[in-house]
Amino acid sequence: MGVKTEFNSYTLWYEAGKDYALPPADVVIRTSDGQTVLAHSSILASTSPVLERKIDRASRGWNSVCTIRISGAPSDAVIAFLHLLYFTRISTVEATMIEDILEKHGMQLLALSHAYQIGWLKKQCEIIIATELTPDRVIDVLKIAKLCDAPRLYQQCMKIIVKEFEEVQRSDGWQFLRRYDPTLELEILEFLEDIDQRKRRWKQQRAAQDAYQHLNIAIDCLEHIFTEGCSETGPRNVDLSRRNKGPCTWFGTCQGLQLLFHHFSMCEKRSAPGSCIHCKRMWQLLQLHASICDHPESCKVPLCNDSRFKMKMQREGNQTRHGDCL
Repeated sequence: MGVKTEFNSYTLWYEAGKDYALPPADVVIRTSDGQTVLAHSSILASTSPVLERKIDRASRGWNSVCTIRISGAPSDAVIAFLHLLYFTRISTVEATMIEDILEKHGMQLLALSHAYQIGWLKKQCEIIIATELTPDRVIDVLKIAKLCDAPRLYQQCMKIIVKEFEEVQRSDGWQFLRRYDPTLELEILEFLEDIDQRKRRWKQQRAAQDAYQHLNIAIDCLEHIFTEGCSETGPRNVDLSRRNKGPCTWFGTCQGLQLLFHHFSMCEKRSAPGSCIHCKRMWQLLQLHASICDHPESCKVPLCNDSRFKMKMQREGNQTRHGDCL
C-alpha cells in the first residue's frame, strides 16, 4: 500500500493497494491562504462530525463535487491535518510518521482537532506539545490551551509557570499578557497564590503532625521513666545500677525529660505560675499525661492519681496549650 501526495498543486490523493481502494475525490477543500485540496467525503465524514455536517450542507445542490472551507490554519497544516485523518483508515502507517507530523504542526493541529471534534488527535497534540514546553513560550501555549479547552495541556503549562515563574516573567509572552490580557494575568497570579497557600497549609499540617508525634513520644517516655526507670531517673523500687545500660528506644527524648525533671524537682520557682519556662513545660506534660491516662490508680507518673491536681485542672478548664510542651 503506497501513499503519495502532490504538494506542489496542493492535491491530496492516495494510491491504495488491493486491500484498500478509494473512489475519485468528491470534496474540494479551500484553505485560508486560498489553496485547494481534493479529498474524499467518506473519509472526512467518518472521522469528524463537524466535517460531516459541513459536507452535508455543501452537497445540497446540482454539483457533484462539494466545496468546503477549513480556515484558521495555513495550508501546510491543513494538509497535515488531512493526512492524519486518512492515516486512521490505513493500518500500515508507521507511528513515527504520525509523530513527525504532530511535532511539526502541533499547535495548528490542536486548534483544528478542537474545532472539528477529533478527540484522539486533540489528545495526541496535547501530549506532544506538553513535552516541548519551555518558559519562553509557555504563555502562548497556555492561551491556545484555554481557547481549545485542553485541560491536560493547561495543567502542564501551569506547572511550568509555577516552577520557572521568574524566567517566564522575562519572556515576551508574559510582557504581552500584562499589556493586553489582564484577565489571564490575574488568573495566573491567583493560581500561584493558591499554590503558595496550599504549601503553607501543608507545612502547618506537617508541623502539627510532627508536634503531636513528639508529644506522644514524650508521654511514652514519661511513663517509661517512672515505670521502668531509665539511665538516671526512675521509681524508688527500681535499682538503676542493675539496669541494662544500653540506650532506650527514644534515648534523646528520655535524656531531655530526665534533665527537665531534675530541674523541676530542684527549682524554687516551680510553684509560681509562669515564672520558670522549664517548670511550665514540665507542668504541662504532667497535666497532659493526667488528662489522657487510662489507669490512674496504678500509674506511677507523679500527680497522675492526685485528686487535688485533677480538680485544679478542671477549675482551669484544661486550657493548657499542648504545643508549648515541646
